[in-house]
Amino acid sequence: MDDPKEREIRAWMSKARNDLAAAERLLEGERPLTDIVSYHCQQAAEKALKAYLILNDKALEKTHDLEMLLSICADYDSDFSGLTETAAVLNPYAVLFRYPTGTDDPTKEEALDALRRAQTVVEFVSARIGLP
Repeated sequence: MDDPKEREIRAWMSKARNDLAAAERLLEGERPLTDIVSYHCQQAAEKALKAYLILNDKALEKTHDLEMLLSICADYDSDFSGLTETAAVLNPYAVLFRYPTGTDDPTKEEALDALRRAQTVVEFVSARIGLP
């Protein structure tokens, strides 16, 4: 298949995977950038969920709210409900560490947890949309 919808879905998933790759690289070295890692993890999950919505012809809303996006995805496939806790953990990372707010950056362990959770979402969506 080489239709415009498939190209758009592949483009969103490619961006999600790029966010995962960036997060992995930013965790390397003596001083991992855990704040930016967490942001990229949220972004990877968001882009994957939006790819699934495109598959189902749902118009995308301009939002970073993973819990809302997940709820919409669950309207099409109730198995998405299994990602509720993951969405709740990743959701604040869209903005929490992007600006100096007095909040401590996540620990390396928290950033690794965010990465595992984001990978779970991307893999889950990939399986649902039939992409490797």
